[in-house]
Amino acid sequence: MVKTPRSPSGPGEPVPEPLRAGATVLEVLDEGGANRRIRVRVEGWPGFAAGQFVMIGAGPVMAAPRTDPLLPRPMAIYREIDGSGSPDLEILFKVGGRGTALLSEARAGDVVSLVGPLGTPFPGAIPGEQAILVGGGTGVASIYQLARERTRVRDGSVSVLFGARSAGDLMGVDDFEALDAVAVSIATEDGSRGSSGLVTDLLAAALADGIDSSRARVYACGPVGMMRRAAEVAKTHGIGCVVSLENHMACGFGVCLGCAAPLSAGGFGLVCREGPVFDAEAVAWEGLP
Repeated sequence: MVKTPRSPSGPGEPVPEPLRAGATVLEVLDEGGANRRIRVRVEGWPGFAAGQFVMIGAGPVMAAPRTDPLLPRPMAIYREIDGSGSPDLEILFKVGGRGTALLSEARAGDVVSLVGPLGTPFPGAIPGEQAILVGGGTGVASIYQLARERTRVRDGSVSVLFGARSAGDLMGVDDFEALDAVAVSIATEDGSRGSSGLVTDLLAAALADGIDSSRARVYACGPVGMMRRAAEVAKTHGIGCVVSLENHMACGFGVCLGCAAPLSAGGFGLVCREGPVFDAEAVAWEGLP
């Protein structure tokens, strides 16, 4: 079964119906500091589109049901890796609380609950697109598949701008650098790697460097302040901007209403169903924490 989601630029391409399953943990890798990478195998995995996410259990399934923590965590699908029969999924995350700590302690052979793929993916490319992808912190997990897909756009180009507090907070840089024809730039707030400053400073410099506004589009995921600033910079240069919001949520299906985001046209949009991908101008940024 497939469904056609509403995307920021039109009806969108058909995406698979979500699957509810147990995911077998293959490995959990320590990426340095609080950064982790988990690889899981899901029998019957239907595939996903760039920008979609899963709801993953806070730690392995136990013989006795766990009630602390009770709720799963929304996490971007970083990429698929060819596995045995079904593709393996990789998810990047940062240990920041009890749920992610339990997930980081999972071992090969453990099973974690998983529902996905969920959400509205990134829109299709515009002809000859100059794609500028901006990732802050764990936001880079949402844009790897997009970068990989955009490298296939005829006559297009892909630039990826990384932002983090320090070199130790960067995630996935080697993976992006291994993609063909992807230009990678890095900014760290303490100057420990790449440029010293904010990733949005890199964006402003890139857009001031002769970008064709009719073919360029900015894609951003990360802290709210970073995405808001990225949207402002893009608008200043007459360039469209698409963002992927990272609101907290409990269900992933629009039942709990916990992920509502204010919209510039009034009212709210549920990040799990109408997002996580939105046109930046559709978001009422001042209403987000």
